[in-house]
Amino acid sequence: MPSINQATNHINSNTHFIGRQADLALLYGLQLKSSASLVVVYGRRRIGKSRLIEEFGSKSQFYSFSGLYPEKGVTPQDQMDEFITRLKLQCPKSSKKYSEISDWSEAFFALAQETRVGKIVILLDELSWMAQDSPLFLSKLKSAWDLEFKKNPNLVLVLCSSVSVWVDQNLISNKSFYGRISLKLKLGELSLAECNQFWQSRSSLISDYDKLKILSVTGGVPKYLEEIRLDQSADDNIKQLCFTPTGLLFNDYDYIFSSVLEQKNPIYQDIVEALSEGPLQREALLEKLEKKSGGPLSNFLNNLECSGFITRDFTWDLGSGKPSKLSQYRLSDNYLRFYIKYILPNFAKIKKNQFEHQALSSLPGWTGIMGLQVENLVLHNRARLKNLLGIAPDDVLSEGPFFQRPTQRQKGCQIDYLIQTKLGVLYACEIKFTRTSLKLELVQAMKEKLARAALPKNISIIPALIHSGDLHDSLLDANFFARVISLSDFLI
Repeated sequence: MPSINQATNHINSNTHFIGRQADLALLYGLQLKSSASLVVVYGRRRIGKSRLIEEFGSKSQFYSFSGLYPEKGVTPQDQMDEFITRLKLQCPKSSKKYSEISDWSEAFFALAQETRVGKIVILLDELSWMAQDSPLFLSKLKSAWDLEFKKNPNLVLVLCSSVSVWVDQNLISNKSFYGRISLKLKLGELSLAECNQFWQSRSSLISDYDKLKILSVTGGVPKYLEEIRLDQSADDNIKQLCFTPTGLLFNDYDYIFSSVLEQKNPIYQDIVEALSEGPLQREALLEKLEKKSGGPLSNFLNNLECSGFITRDFTWDLGSGKPSKLSQYRLSDNYLRFYIKYILPNFAKIKKNQFEHQALSSLPGWTGIMGLQVENLVLHNRARLKNLLGIAPDDVLSEGPFFQRPTQRQKGCQIDYLIQTKLGVLYACEIKFTRTSLKLELVQAMKEKLARAALPKNISIIPALIHSGDLHDSLLDANFFARVISLSDFLI
């Protein structure tokens, strides 16, 4: 089996491609084996799936195909015609004979013949769109893989889609593809250190606070970060992207939300709106939605979770370290929260260019929402958090946002992030994103949280503060937080 170092040596050092080094290593590792590989790549729109495969294919003979966006009027024949057009463009010597293709089996066979020898990477992008309303599409693709494509031991066929629910149901859980998929990659957000690279040579001229302000809106989504203008301030970038009629983030909501979920059921937006103020347990979510408990809601929540828009966080028993059945749902996509809270309510004004001079700090609930956004950023970078705290991954018993339901015997409790180690230590993390100086009141608030937690005996507590801004002398003199970590450290 090839080593990770062998695979990494193949990675393109092109500075225009940022991050995904571990994913590239896995992909290049497939080319070190002696058989063809079928790969599935999925994740939310704008996350960089196609760009990753283009980078991977840049040192091979690369063929790229993409499904058409399934707007009204697009037919299965249109999808096949688009495939054949791309086949002709990429195989000009054989283009004349491909005009008569009338079936997906013939189309796949033609592509297999063009790629029967050599180091080949084929990308079938937005596969769910390509396959829409074609009941036999996947069966014919599976047959083409078995009978034709895999004959070339140096071929990698990548199936890519933004519709994670479709991928799970039709590829990963499809018995027809069982044992055939060599690698499954679900792409998430870039790390904060990788995001920092988008500021390029001007990185040292931009304050970390302003970088985090932009990231609190965009998250680690590559396409959004590519839109950052280096000659503009953080506030101007956010206004341009979010509060102008031509801004990418003003117009992206319907595109990513409906296309990723492949349906426009209003319950999805209702759930996102309910979670925009903060995490909720299922009962509280049902109450906000004014719905009864039942199967349909579970399906909607599962689809949102599979698509990466929400996360279900399970708490745990501090005595045993074992997971609890108690959980809460958290809106984990920063763009969606920002859209629901600030773009959607002002949509009409923005459309008329009446919002571009709005001061961001005057938006309702700005400080609290930015706090939730930055908490998400830290949660997306929990590996870096453990590294900064000096915790070895193997030492972790349980970790996550911690919450405790109030009962007759105990009070309710919520801690931004808690890490319980096998060595009997609890790292209790408080996350604060502010320009103002943090004062002694924060120490008292943290002490009260810990006092409410049902802490077992013989356990040590290490309070940790993750922050932006200055620390007041009164807080430092209290000497309460054993670890003090700047949010800037996550950008390194």
